[in-house]
Amino acid sequence: MTSDLAFLSVTELADQLERRALSPVELVEALLVRIERLNPKLNSYITVCAESALEAAREAERAIVAGRRRGPLHGIPVVHKDNLWTRGVRTTAHSKTLVDFVPDEDATAVARLAARGMILLGKTNTTEFACGDMDLFGPSRNPWNLERYSGASSGGSANALAAGLAVAATGSDTGGSIRAPASICGVVGVKPTFGRVSRHGLIPLSWSMDNVGPLTRTVADAALLLRAMAGFDPHDPNSSTEPVPDYSAGLEPTLDGVRVGVSEQHFFEGLDPDVDRAAAAALAQLEEIGAELRPVSLPSAGDLAARANVLVMAEAFGRHAEGLRARAADYGPKARRRIAAGAFYTAAEVEQAAQLRTLWNRELARGMREVDVLVTPTLPFTAFTVEEQLAGAPDTSWATRHFNLSGHPALTQPCGFDRNGLPIGLQVAAKPFQEATMFRVAHAYEQATEWHLRHPTTLEDDRG
Repeated sequence: MTSDLAFLSVTELADQLERRALSPVELVEALLVRIERLNPKLNSYITVCAESALEAAREAERAIVAGRRRGPLHGIPVVHKDNLWTRGVRTTAHSKTLVDFVPDEDATAVARLAARGMILLGKTNTTEFACGDMDLFGPSRNPWNLERYSGASSGGSANALAAGLAVAATGSDTGGSIRAPASICGVVGVKPTFGRVSRHGLIPLSWSMDNVGPLTRTVADAALLLRAMAGFDPHDPNSSTEPVPDYSAGLEPTLDGVRVGVSEQHFFEGLDPDVDRAAAAALAQLEEIGAELRPVSLPSAGDLAARANVLVMAEAFGRHAEGLRARAADYGPKARRRIAAGAFYTAAEVEQAAQLRTLWNRELARGMREVDVLVTPTLPFTAFTVEEQLAGAPDTSWATRHFNLSGHPALTQPCGFDRNGLPIGLQVAAKPFQEATMFRVAHAYEQATEWHLRHPTTLEDDRG
């Protein structure tokens, strides 16, 4: 029973709640059972809000029975990455410097989901300040293979979803920290257009590249959550006034007339053979359901890594300079080293990075004029070991940082598994504020395949 509920989509759970075939209390209880049993193995959570989640579930149940249901998200539990403020619940960013920090308000994205009746189940594991290690609370592990890492700083949200310890989650993405772990754990992760979702209440890393977005089990779930999270916020000067459409309305099973761009450079080079095969099969599947594939030239795509890092860490140092001076010893070694490096980049290096960013943005805009979306592998490899992460992880922003630099929306979704049974991700990127098109393409692909229906088998069977 608990396993069955834990792996249902948000839309399926919403239907059951609407029909009163399921109560919010039953759902929260089922998830808490799995968290108690499996979180010691996976380390998905830093904080579990068991008592308050049950009380909120009882309130939601009373409201639904009384005919006061607020919409499809009412009574659905959600988990938030532990760098998003949650009123009255500690928000640590996995750092000793914030281990006792309890915000007195919610982040805007958190507040908007709560306003729609979502229930806070807990705060998920993350790397220190989204750029360090997981030293303080330990690493989150991949539910497909517990020796493997969950991938990048939203790893706790991704592995909780994949393992059935959550049904909906949030994360933040500065260079791929939603999409990389979602790819590695086999779930859907969305980086929206820059400014689409408020960053108020997000503990920042890079003011010009941070994004807040949802992680879910299906594309339809992600569309539902993003609509609830998005919109202008006067507390965030970078938030957009662009109207937020009903993303769910445009989800269709076919892609007739949709033009899919396939880059001639970088994104399909140097792939693991299993990733290469899965990506080729995904492109063929998109054609089969009506999409037209078109080549796109993006000659600068392989040149961005070092320059993007200059911008991110220079901005990170600006945010953390005072903290490092006051409490350097309380920063973990990796976070301290990476953030402090931002102080030593020269004005020339920052200027060169900014110039390359401008060149890339123009190149990408030109390349996307004749297509509706770009499709790429999310990563050139599958999950690596926890030991590799600690020793020096491979580049998990290999195909994702591009759209943080440009601000374009992008998502990842499962598109296969390698020979070791580890998930492979497909990235769909769209033009700014064209998330509806991104969701349409991803949903049509998802409906034509069954990758999103698979669940990890490495975990102890739960028949409770």
